[in-house]
Amino acid sequence: MTGRSSAPGGSLRRTASASSFGTRLFLALTVVVLGCAVSAWIVASALAPGIFHDHLGQAGIDHNSSQAGHVEEAFTWAIILAWGLAIAIAVLLSLAVSWYITRRVQRSLTAVTTSTAQIAAGHYDTRMHSPGLGREFDQLTVTVNELARRLEATETTRRRMLADLGHEMRTPIATLDSYLEALEDGARSPDEDTLQILRSATHRLDRLAQDITAVSRAEEHLTRITPVPTDTATLINAAVEAARTRYDDNGVTLETRIDRSVPVTVDPDRFGQVLGNLLDNALRHTPDGGTVTITCRQAGPTHAEIVVADTGEGIAAEHLDHLFDRFYRADLARNRRHGGSGIGLTITRALVEAHGGRIRAASDGPGRGARFTIDLPITGTTRV
Repeated sequence: MTGRSSAPGGSLRRTASASSFGTRLFLALTVVVLGCAVSAWIVASALAPGIFHDHLGQAGIDHNSSQAGHVEEAFTWAIILAWGLAIAIAVLLSLAVSWYITRRVQRSLTAVTTSTAQIAAGHYDTRMHSPGLGREFDQLTVTVNELARRLEATETTRRRMLADLGHEMRTPIATLDSYLEALEDGARSPDEDTLQILRSATHRLDRLAQDITAVSRAEEHLTRITPVPTDTATLINAAVEAARTRYDDNGVTLETRIDRSVPVTVDPDRFGQVLGNLLDNALRHTPDGGTVTITCRQAGPTHAEIVVADTGEGIAAEHLDHLFDRFYRADLARNRRHGGSGIGLTITRALVEAHGGRIRAASDGPGRGARFTIDLPITGTTRV
């Protein structure tokens, strides 16, 4: 009994939910229009005859005369015809406008539904066009398109990262596999050299896992950025002090030239990571006895410029456009020997752009050093 009694209600709910929003909106507008027409007719029918009858009396026409009856009959038919025609035209026009608006709204909602369904199915290149129904619908269109754009960027990052990760993992995995096979066959013994090679391969995999997580967070803006007012001199001095020992150990001179300390608003920790990555990169490519110089100046009224320049190996012109790509190495053998994974500059660019700045690389060619220039927006008043 319970199951049978609840079935009609469920059927009604399914029927109600099956009707579209456009149908419901049109029916609601139709009810409003018809209600207004009936209300107008009732009010006119109730008030107009009495008012007209009073005016006949004020005009001196006897209410019981045949003349008064004829006039009142003429007035009644005039009211019926005029109001009937006016209400009919008004209802038709209102229903036509309601139908047009309903169709526009329904098409817009259908476009939103279709687009979101395509996005949910993985078609992140889907975009909506503004329906021209007002600010709210325009904002909805912008929001859906922005959602699709961000999902597309995230999916592109994920696919590229999986491809890069697979490419980078091949070498250490191949090393582990070949040495383990040699150990099993007895071709090699588990001596210190073999263990060191195996340990180096596992360390590279561990470093790769850490780097891929870091660049993913940086590129997708998941790294927390907490900007605070500071100045370029403070940022540079902190980065130089942190790198001083490494430079001294490698016999490379680290110099600073701060022509003008410029006020900026950045996250000191994240921007310290930017400068640290650039200084580490310069150190790896500068031989013993070389010099790395970090300078700062105000470049125009709106930007500060920080340059990290070295007297090291330099960069060939064909590599400049790819330096900030993930896992890219201009000198493959040397980077692997010195522990570089080809990902530090990628993180650097992502963090600089997260601060509203930009970074670019330049070099006069192999053996003539390299320069990395950071442009940051200025905040406040410049201090000398």
